[in-house]
Parts: sequence; structure tokens; C-alpha cells
Amino acid sequence: QGNPIIVRGLNADGLGSGDGNNNGGGTVATYIGEVPLFLDLKLNDLERVEVLLGPQGTLYGAGTLGGAIRYIPKKPDFGGDTLDVRTEISQYAEADDLSYDTGLTFNKTLAPNFAVRGSIDFEKDSGFIDYPFVVRQIGVSDPDPDFSDPSDVAANLRRVNDADGEDVLSARIATRWAPLDWLDGTLTYYIQQSDIEGRRGSSARSTVPAGEYELAKRVEEPNEITNQLLALEVVADLGFAELTSATGYSKFGDLGQRDQTDLLITLEYSYEAFPSFTSFTREKGKQDRINQEFRLVSTTEGPLNWIAGVFYNQFESAGYSAEYTPGYAAFAGFNRPDDLEYYSQAYSKLEESAFFGEIGYDLTDKWTVTVGGRYYQYDLESLSDVDFPLFDPGFQTVGVSSLQSSLEADFAAGSPNGTEKTGQSDEGTLFKFNTSYQFTNDILGYLTVSEGYRIGNANGVAECPAFDPLAPNVQGACALAPGQQFGPNPGDVSTRDERQYLPDTTTNYEVGFKTTLADGRITLNGAAYLIEWTDPQLTSATINASIPITVNADGAESKGIEFNGQWLISEALSLRGSYSHSEASLTALAPGLVGTINPPGFGAVLLDGQDGDRLPGSPEDQFSVFGTYVHQLTADRTLTFNGGYAWQGDVLSRTGDRGGGLTLDAYGVANVSAVYDTGPWSASLFINNLFDEYYETGVVSSPLFNQVLTDDNGGPVNTRSYFTFVGAPRVIGARFNYSFD
Repeated sequence: QGNPIIVRGLNADGLGSGDGNNNGGGTVATYIGEVPLFLDLKLNDLERVEVLLGPQGTLYGAGTLGGAIRYIPKKPDFGGDTLDVRTEISQYAEADDLSYDTGLTFNKTLAPNFAVRGSIDFEKDSGFIDYPFVVRQIGVSDPDPDFSDPSDVAANLRRVNDADGEDVLSARIATRWAPLDWLDGTLTYYIQQSDIEGRRGSSARSTVPAGEYELAKRVEEPNEITNQLLALEVVADLGFAELTSATGYSKFGDLGQRDQTDLLITLEYSYEAFPSFTSFTREKGKQDRINQEFRLVSTTEGPLNWIAGVFYNQFESAGYSAEYTPGYAAFAGFNRPDDLEYYSQAYSKLEESAFFGEIGYDLTDKWTVTVGGRYYQYDLESLSDVDFPLFDPGFQTVGVSSLQSSLEADFAAGSPNGTEKTGQSDEGTLFKFNTSYQFTNDILGYLTVSEGYRIGNANGVAECPAFDPLAPNVQGACALAPGQQFGPNPGDVSTRDERQYLPDTTTNYEVGFKTTLADGRITLNGAAYLIEWTDPQLTSATINASIPITVNADGAESKGIEFNGQWLISEALSLRGSYSHSEASLTALAPGLVGTINPPGFGAVLLDGQDGDRLPGSPEDQFSVFGTYVHQLTADRTLTFNGGYAWQGDVLSRTGDRGGGLTLDAYGVANVSAVYDTGPWSASLFINNLFDEYYETGVVSSPLFNQVLTDDNGGPVNTRSYFTFVGAPRVIGARFNYSFD
């Protein structure tokens, strides 16, 4: 249940996700082995993790704005058979039950050139967020009883403790075959099944009496997610170069439920008048992706080195969202026995290709110059549809369309609005220049100018039907097309396309150094950068219903410095740490960027982003420090103490802190552990969030939505759309590992 990966301030999303979906890539490209894609996988058998800052589109196939992160799993080993078993048990300070994780990794050599490696893990995370206000019977129970009367609360609501728990089964099986001295191939299958019970948020800032680790949802919000990846990596030594072929095929599917009450009551279409009104949404989605990358890297000696590659990616997604309002149809006089009130579908297909490469030349034994380029092209087509079954008793849903190679998706029959189609395509080139100079054997300086690129996409919100002045209260949770009327006045016309957003690009100017001092006992690296961001994709909201969407602004920039280093103080004691400061802001007026409201009521208002406004979603300052002390007990036994502290500054939830946004407070988290290692087995005790820091990591909605409406009986109706995502409280646990050789 994580947030997007952020580097160098390149983020413009003030929200956390908290849903476990594959939405963590952000402005950073991610690789699993040699396959470029983002999947929310728990990887536990890694060789290493590589973090490459700055655009990397001339080195690797995936396009990137701010950097690339490569998670490199351990390959099957031809050297023998091994079996590692592990287990962990822990408890959150705010949880009723224990969490545990157990798993194993094995390696089996079947022939001198053939081996199999696999792992399987099961994690049961108890969760720590309570849902204290879940209605006992949707459409019958009052979701807003007299909260000061325990008997009234008990008659209508029930409490669900640790409602954000998660069960995750993850597995990997890899086969490696090296039939020839110069040819090595690995085929790997990953699967992860997640059963997420709810979101990890807090309604402590809302109008209902919720605590810091309580979320005021009226219904539970489970989500079942399956991620699968089949990856084939082949490496061939051609003598003059090494050829890497990486083929990936991934599938994603989820089925979830959300509390939709707040969106509907803030539309002020009379939903709030029904005293027992509670709405929920059933959502289903699926994604298929196949990509292929060929990369050729020179291996010959001499002053010249080069990289050349080609990349292809095809991505298809489909999904539907069905809103149910139990009891409301009968209350309002509609003929809808199944209480289906709103239905939307979406389908999209992306085809992307690129050619990339670099050439480096050693001008002297100390001075190197590298130039690189990338040509890219993509085509994206999207379909969306929306229906209002309350007004159409004969409407029948047909579910998610099968992912097809064509765009003939199977949408809802009898739609009064028809299927809306949008599309975009783009092509262009990127450039990179780098020069480095080895001043001494221990000090290297470099200068880099590089360009980054990210494709556009659909917002996944169905297009609004044509405005009907005779039926102004038809639900407007939808996206406007350019020039589309959304209100009764002549000036109520959309000036932007809320259905989709276009590509954005960056130009990164960076100067830095890398040093190794004190005979290798100290390393210190640093860089200063300026990133010019053209057509940045920024968070906004639709005019109708204030649904979060992404739009393009004219310009932004990020500038800053970063340092990291390591110090081996003695053979037993080592320290490492990092510090960064970044300032990310708009560089041009961004009309209608910030979606907000003017209370009382929930009418949508769009505010302009101003030149100089700080961007949301990332801190300006952050630092971390970690220390390790190894005490040698005997020749083969050690006791290791680890400690770390990571701190980050405040974070805006909306551009320039406009539109009633919340500034998330700065926070720091300390972790400690002690590990007893005998070689074959080890045991460790750990405490995460040692000082039990309460911290917020993201925001949904804004304090302006903390308004109380009235139902037909004169009772209060609390809007609860405003809440924050929170980090984990103190966790105390133990971990055990045993290796059979």
C-alpha cells in the first residue's frame, strides 16, 4: 500500500494511493531484472537494487523523466543445491493481532549448465486501522446516528478492527540454461495474489469523532489483486559486444469495493435527503502488457564504447465501475430493483516503440565524453462509456470487455450516450551529453545534460453526456471534452480536455563528483541539478464532482543538491547517509489547475496555478543516516547492531497550497535491530518506528469538504471524503533464517 516513487522533486501528485494497485512508478522507470515495467511485487530474493538518477532513455528501453530503478533478482546458480527458510512475527502498536511472514528459497542444480531457483512467501499483515462506523445494513441503517449516544451508534453501526489487513501470497520460479559458453538464458515466472481488506487512512481531521488510526468509511473496502509476470532474459557474448534480449508478458487483475457515499452527497442531487443513504462501488479491472527490448553493449577494449537498443511495448487495459445505492431508488420513486445507479466502462490500448543508444570516447586516460540519443513513437486509443440506470430500467451491465488486439471493446448495450473515443500519438527525439574527468585516482567529476520523456494517457473518467437544461440533476461524475457545456450559463464551457493528458518532457542539467578517500574507507558523492519540465503532468480535478484527474501545465522546474556517502570507521563500525534539497515549482501560469470548492455547498471551482507556486507531493529537504556495528563473538558467530533514522520536510497536497490544501507535517522515523548470526542460522529482533511517530503521507480531498448536510428528517449527514494516509506505528518483531547447504 505504497505511494509513487519520487526523485528530485519530480512529482505533482499530493495524494497517496493506499490501494495496492500498480500505481507506484511515477516519474521513475522501474525494471524487474531486465524487463521494464512496474508491478507491485514483494521481491525477497534480490541480488541488488540499482538506482539511476536522471533520465535514462538512452541507456534502457523504458522512457523516464527522473530516473530508473532496477530490481535485479538472483539467478539460478550452477554451483550447487541450497535451501533457505525464513519466518517473521511482529505486531503493530495499534493492532489487536500479530502479523507474520514465512517463506523459503531453494536452488537446485540439475546439470552443470542447468539450474532451477524458486521462492514462495506468505505474509499476513494484521493491519492497524480501525473502521469504527461501518453501517450494519446498507440502505437501512443510519450512517450518521447521534455519535454521543452509544446505544444509537450500536444500533446502526459496527466497528471493524484492523480493517486494513492484507494477505499476500507471492512466488517466483526461474530456470536457467547455458547451452553454450557464450549463451545464457533465464525464464522466470512471478505471481502474487493479494487480498487487501481496506485502505490505510485516518479520519482524525474529519467532522466525525474518529481517532488518529481510525477511518470513517461506511462500508468495508476490500480489494483482490493478482499480478503475474513471465520474463525471458537471454544474454549472448558475441565477442565484440554483449547482446541482451528481455521479453516480458504481464497480467494484472483486481476486483474491489469502495465507499462512494461522499461523492454522491456532495453532488447535492438529493441523495443526502435519504436518511439511510449509503452508496458503494464495485470495480473490476484488468491489464495486459507485453514488451521486448534488445540491447547491444560493446565489450572490446579501446577508447570507443557504445550501446544500441530497440524497445517495443504494448499495453491494454479495461475496467468498469458500478455504483449501487441500496434503498434510494424506492425512496426517490425510480424503478430500479437492483439499486444500480451509475455505470461506467473504459478501455485503452497503447503501442510504444523506441530506438536508443550511446557512444562514449576516451579523449585521454582521464577524460571521457559520451553522447546519446533516443527516437520514440507511440499511439494511444481509449474508449469510455457512462450510463445512468436509474433513468433506464432496462439497462443491463455486461462486465469488463475482454482484452482484444483491436479496439472493438464490448461496451454496455443500449447506452444512451454511445461509446466515446479519444486518442493521441506522438514521436520525437531525445538527446544526452556527458563528460567526466578523473582528477585523481580518488576523485571523479562529471557534467551531464540529458532529456527525459513520459507518454500521455487517458484519465479513466467517462465522458460527460451533453448538458440537458431540463434534467440538470443527472449525476455529473464525469469528464468534459473541450468546448463542452457543463452549466446553464453561456460561459459554462470547458476550455480543456478532462478525458486525457498529453506527454511531458524534462531537460536535466547536472554537475557532480564521486570520490573515494582514506584508502577506500570513505566514499562521498554529490550533485547539483536543474531540471526544466515542459508540459508537466499535474494533479487537478474535474469541474463536475471534483474527481481527481491529471492535466498539463505549461512549465515547471526542479533544482537542488544531493549528497550521499559511507564511512568505514573501523572493521566493526560503519556509517552511511544522504541529504537532498530540492525546490520544485511552476514556471508559468497554469489556468484552472487547482480544483477546489467555495463553501457552503460543493460547487466546483478551478483556481489558477501561479508562476513560482511550489509543486505538491514531495519534500524540499530530506536526510537519512544508518549505522552498523558488528561484534565478533567467535570465529563463526557475530552480533550485529543496526540503527537508522530518516527524516523529510513538509509536503504540500495541492500546488502552491491553494484551494484549501493541507500541508503535511515533517516527520522522522527511526528503526533499530540486533542480529545474531552463526552462519547456518540467524535470529534478529527489530523495532521499526522506534519512537512511535504518527505521520501522514498523503491527502484525499481537502478540509473544505468538512461540511455537514441535512437529510429529510433534519438529521446530520457528515461528508467524510477528507482523510489522510498514514504511516505505520511502532512495530516490534523477530525474524529467523536458516540455510541448508
